[in-house]
Amino acid sequence: MSPTRPCPLYDGDHYDVAQSVGHQLVQVMTLMRRVVESRMAEHELTDAQWKPLWMLSTGRATTALELAREIDVDAGAVTRMVDRLEAKGLVERVRSETDRRVVHLRLTTAGDVAAAQVPHVLASVNNDMLRGFSESEWKQLRKLLDRMAENGAALQAEGGAP
Repeated sequence: MSPTRPCPLYDGDHYDVAQSVGHQLVQVMTLMRRVVESRMAEHELTDAQWKPLWMLSTGRATTALELAREIDVDAGAVTRMVDRLEAKGLVERVRSETDRRVVHLRLTTAGDVAAAQVPHVLASVNNDMLRGFSESEWKQLRKLLDRMAENGAALQAEGGAP
């Protein structure tokens, strides 16, 4: 599906960052992150709080190590994050019954309530950022981004990216 050779849409001798798709993606993500931050603040959630709550509530992570991997932060940062979430009464640590070395993270009732807000905020931000797009344009955008992600994954597999 992806070409074996790079598609020569850019020339390093005449590269203009303003014309870079990568730069545009970063700009859009920065704007989205700011809007998400602002809307999460209305629910008294910071970026360092809603992401782990969401990962735990969706089952994408159940331990600090899994959480670190999912939100791409180091283990020390996750420990501090979980400490704050626990102090806020949103998360609790529960030792595994089968392996005492493993500590599972579980949302409290308050954590469930807070996590329930996250998909609504994320959906509203996405919808607002896609205002004016038709459904077919939205689907096309997703397909194009999927292709870029596939190319990136292939580069990573080839050793061309960390």
